[in-house]
Amino acid sequence: MKAKSATRRSALSVATAISVSTALLGGAGAAGAAGAATGEPIAEVSHVDVDAGLHLRRMVVRPAAPRGTVLFLHGFPETMLAWKEISRTLGQEYEVHAFDWPGYGGSSRPPVEHFAYAPRDYATVLTRYIDTAGLDSRNLVIYATDIAALPALLAAIDRPGIARTIIVGDFAPFNRPQYMQKRLQALKEPASAEAVRGAFNASRDEILQNAFTRGLPEGARYALDAEYRTDLARGWQNGALTSADAFAHYYAHFTRDQNAFEALLPSLKTPVRVVWGEQDIYISKEMGAEFARRTGAPLRLLPATGHYPHLQRPHETVDEVRAAFR
Repeated sequence: MKAKSATRRSALSVATAISVSTALLGGAGAAGAAGAATGEPIAEVSHVDVDAGLHLRRMVVRPAAPRGTVLFLHGFPETMLAWKEISRTLGQEYEVHAFDWPGYGGSSRPPVEHFAYAPRDYATVLTRYIDTAGLDSRNLVIYATDIAALPALLAAIDRPGIARTIIVGDFAPFNRPQYMQKRLQALKEPASAEAVRGAFNASRDEILQNAFTRGLPEGARYALDAEYRTDLARGWQNGALTSADAFAHYYAHFTRDQNAFEALLPSLKTPVRVVWGEQDIYISKEMGAEFARRTGAPLRLLPATGHYPHLQRPHETVDEVRAAFR
């Protein structure tokens, strides 16, 4: 495991204003100076090594006097820039961290012989990031959505004191395919998984264009900003393995790790809160209701909201994080 001092900066890893597009496009110096001059939160984009051959692109906002630390964990087909706008707000009060999972954005994409991309593997990445970044778990809130949520909960089984609170939502903690979209059900099945993986890769542009608002009525749809869209497109294939490949490898181990988690559910001691989009067509709200009932966790259903509440209703995410620190 690497110490915090092992963090390495890429050529683009310099301090910049929270609108990180300038850093990603190479003009960070002026933006960083402007952010400092106006008192805006400053985002630092860098790479950190968490294991041999495994490095994560991350974004960190460090205010002068943080009241705690928040770690945001994205889903499919996202990158860490999903949290950019939320970080701008919360970065006034809290130290904010977000990183790209292996297989996404600017993070490593090791061959599956060395890294399985399973929920259990992502749980290990999470704990190593916390240790490497030197985060104080006593005052840490983890917000994990979609594919990030099960790894966060598996990590909490292994390390109950991993955070003061974990906020999860719009994910599949248990093997309940009846609560999942048909195509996700097919991705879980070995007989059909490869065909679904191929379809995902062939429809990259359609996924990036429509996945975030699919199933929402016209009046509830929202637009992603141009910077985030560019980052999604750039991050889909950053090497030989695509984000759809990483997603498929995750699903290849999904049922195994869901069953393991359900068997260990009584061992979950970390406080958990649940947030769910009421109109999520990928993982239905019934999954969230069962998880909340069995864990005794409070459940907040967001009306007229789909699978990505943090993008559709970022103010609700901000409120949830602040509530977790009270």
